[in-house]
Amino acid sequence: MSWNEPGGGNNRPRDPWGGNDQGPPDLDEALKKLQQRLSSLFGGRGGGGAGSSGGSGGRMSGALLGVIAAGALTVWGLLGFYQLDEQERAIVLRFGKYAGTMQPGLQWNPPLIDEVITVNTTKIRAAQVREVMLTQDENIVEVTMSLQYIIDNPEKFVLEVRDPEISLQHAAQSALRHVVGDSTMDLVLTEGRAAIAVDVRDRLQTYLDTYGTGIRVSKINIDEGKPPAQVQGAFDDVIKAREDEERVKNEAQSYANGIVPEARGRAQRVFEEASAYQQQVMAQAEGEASRFTQLLAEYEKSPKVTRDRLYLDAMQTVMSNTNKVLVDVEGGNNMMYLPLDKLARPSGGSSASGSSRSGLSERDLRDITERLKQEFRNDINVNDTRRSTR
Repeated sequence: MSWNEPGGGNNRPRDPWGGNDQGPPDLDEALKKLQQRLSSLFGGRGGGGAGSSGGSGGRMSGALLGVIAAGALTVWGLLGFYQLDEQERAIVLRFGKYAGTMQPGLQWNPPLIDEVITVNTTKIRAAQVREVMLTQDENIVEVTMSLQYIIDNPEKFVLEVRDPEISLQHAAQSALRHVVGDSTMDLVLTEGRAAIAVDVRDRLQTYLDTYGTGIRVSKINIDEGKPPAQVQGAFDDVIKAREDEERVKNEAQSYANGIVPEARGRAQRVFEEASAYQQQVMAQAEGEASRFTQLLAEYEKSPKVTRDRLYLDAMQTVMSNTNKVLVDVEGGNNMMYLPLDKLARPSGGSSASGSSRSGLSERDLRDITERLKQEFRNDINVNDTRRSTR
């Protein structure tokens, strides 16, 4: 049955606190019991009158407060220890005022009095900027730039500027607009990106040093430079035309590299041949002059013999260059013509080519020559016989 239902010996409701009455428990009595139990735990006596209970309760309260205070002080002191890694620096603010910069190692600062702000000074941070802007030749380009930076001065990074990374974004946009505004569209879209990145980095670092952000920019890359989407097709055609121009230039340069050395070689060969011909003519002239001098000396010694010899040499030189021979037969006006041009090789040609053209071999030519000689002898003998009979 329920505790407040009638029942029991006297048909009275049950008291859940163990009393016989139905009222709530006495709070003062409950507190006294609690104090007595705590006093017995800390060495006090649980018995005694009201005066002794009050004195032991006061001593117990003082000891308890001391223990609590010592524990709180210990915890407070332990919370002040912290460890800084090699790449970290700690900015200490004492009641909101800058108190110093802590170096790597085990450090201690009083909690609730000092505020410690830890900054990583070697971590490479990254940011990206995308801007649409005008170039020097009044063309619109869209440039995407990525930058990397580190915190070089933690004091300035924490104390000088409220939001240094937002200031970095604004300064990067300003530097990029300034440099691109002084450049032409061709440089931004093609080979000028590296130079633009260097100029932007120098100008951005100047801005950051002026603002006192404590940030040092380590690297800047121009990731993309392109025209707006509305005119992308026309710019693609221009870029393709430039690539074709470069290709044609390379082909022309390759052709020039092949033809120029060859032409220089031919020119050098002609020059060498001319030099050789010059030397030949000079040597031949000197030889002719020396021969004439020697011939003059011989002519002065024996004019007739020398003159006859010169005549014979001249005739031999002239006759050796012709391919027709006329034979004068003694005792008559008949002149026999020998078609040596058909029998012998032509002037300036080789013996093999002459034989092939006439259709006769060298042996046949020798046989014909011998028969002609025999006929000459027979004719001469006949003429001699006729003259002797007369």
